[in-house]
Amino acid sequence: MQKRCVRLSLPFGLLAVVCSFLSVLADSPFQLDVTMLDRVEHIHGPQARQRLIDWQDLIRDDESTTDQEKLEKVNTFFNRVDFVSDLLLWKQEDYWATPIELLMRNAGDCEDFSIAKYFTLKKLGVDEDKLNLTYVKALELNQAHMVVTYFETPEAEPLVLDNLVDEIKPASARNDLLPVFSFNGTGLWLARERGRGKMIGNSDRYRRWQDLLNRMPEGLN
Repeated sequence: MQKRCVRLSLPFGLLAVVCSFLSVLADSPFQLDVTMLDRVEHIHGPQARQRLIDWQDLIRDDESTTDQEKLEKVNTFFNRVDFVSDLLLWKQEDYWATPIELLMRNAGDCEDFSIAKYFTLKKLGVDEDKLNLTYVKALELNQAHMVVTYFETPEAEPLVLDNLVDEIKPASARNDLLPVFSFNGTGLWLARERGRGKMIGNSDRYRRWQDLLNRMPEGLN
């Protein structure tokens, strides 16, 4: 299985979000719609249904007491998914899948892994200010790539959650990655070598990121 991103990605590319697939009430336990699960099983088989139920259980049953435990749990869960390029999987150059699409197909590329980890960690209670979706250059592959970075404090060295390397490592141990820029729901940053770097804009200015948030189901964004 190849675990890499095999194309140059454009920031804020298309993210298709199937809102009708997920039913979440803001103050209720995370609950996938049974009709959606039945449909997924009919099209993709019982294993696809079980992957989605496992994801639901990961969120609903989480008893982690530290962010580190949550990072490890989420990174391990999604890194079991197969890497497949957008062209092969979706017949498109740049398609950002929802966590549901990633799991029902059991396949995705680097953006899909990162998006799923980012929103799952938020749902588990990790502060969004500590999380970024980070574009890097994978030097050994000589191509663009996306990871999740976690900052314990704003000035701390980030930890890297990556589908290329299963172990979560500090950025200083990932000399194979060159940061380019990071973003989350609060802003966009030019990346310095090993940190968040200079803020260059509010994410509300970026139509595609805002469109992503508008399409994400209530309770997951």
